[in-house]
Amino acid sequence: MSTDETFLVLGGGGMVGAQVVDQVARNLAPRRIIIASLYQQEVREAVSRFSREYPAVHFIGFWGDVFLRAEWNSHDRRRKITRAQLLDSPEHCAELYADLFGDFEAAYARSQLVQLVLEHKPNVIVDSINTATAISYQDVYTASVVARQQFAALEAQLTSGGAAGAARALDVLLISQSVPQLIRHVLLIHRAMVEAKTRLYLKIGTTGTGGMGLNIPYTHSEDKPSAKLMTKTAVAFAQTGLLFLMARTYGGPIVKEIKPGAMIGYADITRRTIRERGKPVCLFTSRSEPLGDSLVLHQPEEDYENLGKLQMVVADTGENGLFTKGEFEAITHLRQMEFITPEEIARQAVLEIKGSNTGYDVIAAIDGAVMNPTYRAGYLRHFALEEIARLEKETGTHSVALGQLGPPELGKLLWEAHLLKLKFGSLSAVLAQPAEALSTATFALVEADANLRQTITSVGLPLLTPDGCALIRGPFIRIPEAPGQNRVPLTPENVEQWAAKGWVDLRPRNFARWRERFNRMEREAHKLRGRGSAAITRQAYLSDDISIGAVVGWIFNNEMGAYRIK
Repeated sequence: MSTDETFLVLGGGGMVGAQVVDQVARNLAPRRIIIASLYQQEVREAVSRFSREYPAVHFIGFWGDVFLRAEWNSHDRRRKITRAQLLDSPEHCAELYADLFGDFEAAYARSQLVQLVLEHKPNVIVDSINTATAISYQDVYTASVVARQQFAALEAQLTSGGAAGAARALDVLLISQSVPQLIRHVLLIHRAMVEAKTRLYLKIGTTGTGGMGLNIPYTHSEDKPSAKLMTKTAVAFAQTGLLFLMARTYGGPIVKEIKPGAMIGYADITRRTIRERGKPVCLFTSRSEPLGDSLVLHQPEEDYENLGKLQMVVADTGENGLFTKGEFEAITHLRQMEFITPEEIARQAVLEIKGSNTGYDVIAAIDGAVMNPTYRAGYLRHFALEEIARLEKETGTHSVALGQLGPPELGKLLWEAHLLKLKFGSLSAVLAQPAEALSTATFALVEADANLRQTITSVGLPLLTPDGCALIRGPFIRIPEAPGQNRVPLTPENVEQWAAKGWVDLRPRNFARWRERFNRMEREAHKLRGRGSAAITRQAYLSDDISIGAVVGWIFNNEMGAYRIK
């Protein structure tokens, strides 16, 4: 089979990623494979090895942290900045905060991951980065304790210069939160894939516990029950949920996830120097000391004789770390975590890329297990709407929109449609009037009906007058959303943005847009006859009457692309 496609393998220098590269090059005959991984050495070794083995494939290497800005991933080692170094710098800490919580468009333009996808425009992305570990092991728990300590110190001694330390501790804590990082990561890569026209996104995920339950005895050196390990599992399945949504988004790639439920191993068995947190572990002489009132956990290394670097025979299990014989034997024992090989995972990945039904696609499994809309609910919808309309008429109220169901456009559009319904009743009656007449008539309606006007403004939706020079408003306004602010600048650009987002806009230009919508709906209605059930599509509007919910549903379906595909 020949695909002649471009593949991007994220984490391609790692244990599973390297096997994915091997299987893709061997079985799919791609045009190019981009091997992206964190470390320069493993990328260079992988590119060199696979270029020799598969000369017909063009291999490209990239090394760096795809969760950071592109500018921080310089291939000049002297200019490269690690995440730890970024967190140590107040300036860079503020920039990390901006990338996570600030303007999405700016973060998108700066993202290394986005630039990588847009540069190479891969047809297929295989993501073998252990995203859950990368995010959850930034340790929000330690950051929380440090932030609390720093603010306690600041409170006790405000003039001691502790403000800077407390501010940095707060930034680190906020930046370390898992869910905001994961959500932004998924939104960034999804938009980049849509722009690059990526065909398939395949995630090599994780259960977080190697398939074991809450009784798992193994962690990344911390004691059990490990909150960090549970966070890893929570993030892993949060990502699965977001990928489920991505798979149900029109215009995006096919989305699949393979989730190994065992320890993955092994890459190598060797005798090597043991390292911890990037530094060699040394062998020291030991000594005896009597037990007293307290215990010192860390004593100066100079007090002990250094016998050199600690070396040991180990099994290299990639992201899981180095295991001695005893550790490897225990974790792979029957009914413990046991293990699966990276080659087996890679083979299933290639089968999924080919389109085979392996039975291991988690997204497909969830897709088949969720409960979808039912006939009974559709049957009852009619009676619910009739009862609401009956009570609405009896009580003389307008059951239109509270503004509590987003997006903000929903309430604005429902009220505007309601005004047109009250004054004109049908699409054809609206189309018979020019935009200026529609504007004048609806403005006269809200001026004459105090209950109607006050209901709209009391739920936080102001009315922009036909001349665009004044707002009719209540005590609060939902749009713009400005957390922590009570006064915002008012510019012509802002007025246009907020009127489109969440103001009931009574200007002629807005009613011109409503006429365009109704014209499209009416044209689609003319196509219904003689087409049978094929005529019932998301483009179709089945009546001349203005049913405000159906009208706004049509707008979401046809103008915003906000509709379900399954």
